[in-house]
Amino acid sequence: MGPTNGGTIGCDPFRCRSPGRWVPMTFAAPPGTATNNLVVELRSVRRRFGDVNALAGLDLEVPENKITVLLGPNGAGKTTAIRMITGALEPHGGSVKTFGLDPAVFGEEVRRRCGVVSAKPALYDRLDGHANLAYAAELYGLGRGDQIDERIRSAAARFGIEHALSQRVGGFSTGMKTRLALARSILHGPDLLLFDEPTSGLDPESSHAVLEMIREMTSDGRTVVMCTHLLLEAEGLADKVIVMEDGKDLVSGTPAELTQRFWPGTVVLIGSEGPLDEALLSSIEGVRQVEPTSTVYQKRLHLDGEHHVPDIIAALVANAVRLTQVEPIQPSLEDLYFAVRTKRNIADDGGRQLSPSFTSESQDSSDEALTDRHRQVAALTGWPANKDQP
Repeated sequence: MGPTNGGTIGCDPFRCRSPGRWVPMTFAAPPGTATNNLVVELRSVRRRFGDVNALAGLDLEVPENKITVLLGPNGAGKTTAIRMITGALEPHGGSVKTFGLDPAVFGEEVRRRCGVVSAKPALYDRLDGHANLAYAAELYGLGRGDQIDERIRSAAARFGIEHALSQRVGGFSTGMKTRLALARSILHGPDLLLFDEPTSGLDPESSHAVLEMIREMTSDGRTVVMCTHLLLEAEGLADKVIVMEDGKDLVSGTPAELTQRFWPGTVVLIGSEGPLDEALLSSIEGVRQVEPTSTVYQKRLHLDGEHHVPDIIAALVANAVRLTQVEPIQPSLEDLYFAVRTKRNIADDGGRQLSPSFTSESQDSSDEALTDRHRQVAALTGWPANKDQP
């Protein structure tokens, strides 16, 4: 990893200075450090692809040494935001700061400190696992041959693929390819890891293993940003959640903060030997809402506060209800997500229509020549080489 206070940095991993050859380059950069414990700050960021507003005033903050999850449906702008963070895309409005630097100006320094795993990692099927990692190491300016072998073996061992380094990647399962991409993402010792739908196409067991590996990465002092549209992936993983839709941030905060904001009351699951009378439950003081479950013998009660629980139990017993269960319910991330969406839809009088970015693969037909930087981005991430392509 290059110095953060300026000076000589080896090979720029995203720019080719001469055809077919990656050579070192020297540049001066200002100190690149997180500000206010924030590694990433996006302010009112806008980005278009043709007529599609992929980002429409996005505000985003990523705290240091935490896992921040960008949660939202396909087309919400999550991938575009990730590309902005690295400088692979430039905003059409607003400001982007990564490590306190503008990636559009100091992209080389920013990308040197980032590791990326996209939904479709750019791997070379005809090469074996070791050759794939060695090629990435050379692009990152880490050297070649014996001097990087130990680094490659260490990264591969961390993700359980050391035994497969001599095998052609074309024969890898989807899960093995994801592990190889994860190993590649940490080769150069990045401070910020960006994962875009990292479990796409994986079976449940492989998905669980990959998420556990991601969870462990913050123990090394790294900061993680992960994009997903799967609620269960973010459950128990996120230190901070940012809910996105239509290129905007709907809400952000820690799970505890979202619980306090969108789940302010107390929820209790009650069960009985016989069917529960919803009218009776609704008539008890302190009960705001009675929510059905999959069985008539259980109901979820939304209360004004937990202090009502003893009185509710007493009222049910007085009405000859034989209780078998009284259990406080902590909201899942799924509960919170739909609470956010429900509150937003009410505020918007039924919610907005889906934008074109939700339903199409719209893209600009620009014929602008590809830059070396964007070719290299494509080589290491699998993102489109055309910077105007979503």
